[in-house]
Amino acid sequence: MKIAIVGATGMVGNVMLKVLAERNLPFTELLLVASEESVGKVISFEGKDYKVVSLATALAAKPDLAIFSAGGNTSLEWAPKFVSVGTRVIDNSSAWRMDATKKLIVPEINANLLTENDKIIANPNCSTIQMVLALFPLHKAYGIKRVVVSTYQSITGTGMKAVRQLEDEYKGIEGIKAYPHPIHKNALPHCDVFEENGYTKEEMKLVNETHKILDDQISVTATAVRIPVVGGHSESVNIEFEKDFDLETVRKLLEDTKGIKVLDNPSENLYPMPLTAQGKDDVFVGRIRRDFSQAKTLNLWIVSDNLRKGAATNAIQIAEYLLDKQFINKKKK
Repeated sequence: MKIAIVGATGMVGNVMLKVLAERNLPFTELLLVASEESVGKVISFEGKDYKVVSLATALAAKPDLAIFSAGGNTSLEWAPKFVSVGTRVIDNSSAWRMDATKKLIVPEINANLLTENDKIIANPNCSTIQMVLALFPLHKAYGIKRVVVSTYQSITGTGMKAVRQLEDEYKGIEGIKAYPHPIHKNALPHCDVFEENGYTKEEMKLVNETHKILDDQISVTATAVRIPVVGGHSESVNIEFEKDFDLETVRKLLEDTKGIKVLDNPSENLYPMPLTAQGKDDVFVGRIRRDFSQAKTLNLWIVSDNLRKGAATNAIQIAEYLLDKQFINKKKK
């Protein structure tokens, strides 16, 4: 199997390579792809040096699988070109997520929807993935009516420019800015750009993607906040159900869900944190408690590494499913 990683020099691309190695995804040839200014750079992977190639070079190689993490415009232009030469594409940008002809996949929830005919498969937004993975078993059991989510999102979701801004501010250095305000010792209620309805794109992704993955009858409202951490995204989630629940069963449902780890013992100061999640693939859930202000309503605190399960790991898991179902040719072309 010939694999192309598009956006290999970026933050998600770097983590993609780590996950690729950890999970031993089989390949006979690996193409590391980036923008023209990065072509020729050398990336070491598994004891071997790889030269970064251009999109055109990768396209000419006709890979069996291309995993894109290079921005929406790149995906819109190049994903169909790769499909035209027989490549299956898993895309980590927002380009195809809300396209009615494309599947939006969290493997633990809806990988079974994939067929051999799905040539471009969309990876959901990082903040959506961790939330819907926790909501999924609860929706099946109790029927979710409404979700109110506030996120506390890592600067790594913005990329290396944001990491540099935080580091510069921490050192008192004037440097390049990813945000319109300082992020060190601050919190910005501003993830992505504002839309006409007053919500940011990040907030509307939580709404629209939850509808597509779980149920379009669930009412969702979101506030997304950028905070000066690097380990992962945190979410305070308030969930109103159709049916009542007991907390013991809720905990059991979450504990039995693949990909979730429950950390919920406040008396021992045990609860999820970005430091807990960093470098791990699990979605961590804690602060599980009933909302005493409203019937049939639950509060959860959900944390996950946005570069791993929120991006790279979810994409590799999709690839694993495609291989398992033999939707990708394992032999080198």
